[in-house]
Amino acid sequence: MKTKVREMRTKLKMTQQQLADLVHVSSRTIISIEKEQYSPSLMLAYRMAEVFGISVEELCCLKENLELEGKQHEDL
Repeated sequence: MKTKVREMRTKLKMTQQQLADLVHVSSRTIISIEKEQYSPSLMLAYRMAEVFGISVEELCCLKENLELEGKQHEDL
């Protein structure tokens, strides 16, 4: 799942550790999310969205992800 975590974090001039502290996870978790190696739980996505002042839908690029899924199904 593509997310805007890195984009929003750097926009706020926040380190990975600072974000991790604010949402109560390890910096490794933030790194993994940013590298798209791990999808955040709904609760973690909510906490990050709250920190960034955006919706979970926007943070998780839900519109873009749905469009990508639709295209993949068309290719089958």
